[in-house]
Amino acid sequence: MESESNLLQASVVCLLTMVLLVPLAKRLQLGSVLGYLIGGVLIGPGVLGLIHQPASVMRISEFGVVMLMFIIGLELSPKRLWLMRRAVFGVGLAQVLVCGAGIGAVAVMLFHQKWNSAVILGLGLSLSSTAFALQLLSERNEVHTPHGRLAFSILLFQDIAAIPLLALVPLLSGASQPEIGQMDSLLELLKVVGCLAGLVIGGRYLLRYVFHFVAKSGLQDIFTATALLVVMGSAYLMEWVGVSMALGAFLAGVLLADSEYRHALEAKIEPFKGMLLGLFFLGVGMSVNIGLLFNSFWTVLGLTFLLILVKVPLVALLGVIPGGLKPAAALRMGTILASGGEFAFVIFSLARANKLFDRQVHDLLVLTITLSMALTPLVIMLMSRLIKPTKPAPIPVEEKPQVADDDHPRVIIMGMGRVGRVVARLLHAQHVPFVAFDTSVETVELTRNISHLPIYYGNPLHLDILRAAHAEEAQFFVIATDDGQANVETARLVRARYPHMKVITRSRDWEQLDILLDLDAGPVRETFHSSLEMGRQVLVGLGVSEQEAAAHIQRFRQHDENMLRAMHKVANDKSERLKTAHAFYDDLETLFSSPPKVEPPITAKEV
Repeated sequence: MESESNLLQASVVCLLTMVLLVPLAKRLQLGSVLGYLIGGVLIGPGVLGLIHQPASVMRISEFGVVMLMFIIGLELSPKRLWLMRRAVFGVGLAQVLVCGAGIGAVAVMLFHQKWNSAVILGLGLSLSSTAFALQLLSERNEVHTPHGRLAFSILLFQDIAAIPLLALVPLLSGASQPEIGQMDSLLELLKVVGCLAGLVIGGRYLLRYVFHFVAKSGLQDIFTATALLVVMGSAYLMEWVGVSMALGAFLAGVLLADSEYRHALEAKIEPFKGMLLGLFFLGVGMSVNIGLLFNSFWTVLGLTFLLILVKVPLVALLGVIPGGLKPAAALRMGTILASGGEFAFVIFSLARANKLFDRQVHDLLVLTITLSMALTPLVIMLMSRLIKPTKPAPIPVEEKPQVADDDHPRVIIMGMGRVGRVVARLLHAQHVPFVAFDTSVETVELTRNISHLPIYYGNPLHLDILRAAHAEEAQFFVIATDDGQANVETARLVRARYPHMKVITRSRDWEQLDILLDLDAGPVRETFHSSLEMGRQVLVGLGVSEQEAAAHIQRFRQHDENMLRAMHKVANDKSERLKTAHAFYDDLETLFSSPPKVEPPITAKEV
């Protein structure tokens, strides 16, 4: 009972800290990450002592990083990841080796560390915090800038590099008798390869059927549970074989990036990711050794600035030469990646257990990494004042891709039935980037099987789905379902949440028409245009010329639209509405009394 009370107290304290300090830090333009870190220091055992076991909080909060990597994976299909191979395995590898060599050399020359300790120290400090850096990029809207994309590629390689670094620690410890023999080492390697292969095969061929089965049930809470099971299950599988949990979740995300459930999965995981990621930064703040900080303040501060001063120019140099960035953008990337990373905590703990570091060195390194995370937002703020960000150069016309990118849609379509499919095919033919949604699993799978249209499972009535689809970047929202009530509700939601978007809505009857006109939702009557075409064909069949029939149809269409607007003005007065309708129907008798203006056909000379 006492442990339950302590858990409840810790939950209340963490939530209260988030609610009070993080908005205050944002208001002071310090960034939410620094607010979390300060809050963690205050409630940790070193200051107020409201939470006595920060390690337990850190263990839970690690799932925030896991879920962040899963969402990142969802945005990277295998094809796109292959296109990034030069940045990931070229610039990323160069960053780890160059920064590791630079920091290791400083450790040997200035602090007289042994070569094997310096190697682990340098490579460990060369890693940056994925969660920390991506949060800073997201807050500053720099994720999709050239330096933001290159920073992500480097961070991705660092997460991969953490695996061999963990294996390198025992080899450099100087132990004459390894704990496991060669055969056991081979078995461990085979176990890792087997689990990775199982994750890839299962994610590629099994998970889609699992989500199909769950989505057809219509139980959204079970769909959420399935999404969490995939993330945490892949993380557990990788941890079981001694691989990074975050890497396992990332692979699961990449394998589901091309599936029709991508946006629905992102929408379900995003709330958990945000909360747990905040808890992760709180945990980092709680783990600060305040006593050591005060006793060795200038030493820790000096080590922190030395780390930043070594990493910033080296990373910036790599951003310019192999990365192809402009100097200002490369310097911004170097600043974002200047801090230490959460994987260094694990590597240094293992190094201490293998007697590469003593306790004092280990505690100084942990404190240096934590302080570097706290100082980096301040350095970025100073850098932003000195160096203004430049807009990326526009892509030349001949280099623009001919395939629409649904990650940055200009149009969002709700409903992929008879109407929505025609709109989608038209946009696809014109290479207009769009994303489409439907709540029918069968419709989504059928459309994806016969075409390459970007259609996904999900209901845009849920704002988290629209956020996952980057709806704020779209210009048009086409509502094309055959559910009249859902169309009206979606139009109302979109007009309220995204007032900049032009809404075009399928309307089934006059009642819906009036509501949609009030919402300025661009109603389009689903049977009107097909009826006009049928009437035109009848007129032509009765001997009317093509040009004259087209002119008659245009005149009738204008008359009907005038009637529509007039009746909408008196929509709340039934008698006036009836009189208006009678008046317009009477006008039909004289509508075609005068011959229509027929446009002469265009001749070859005029062309």
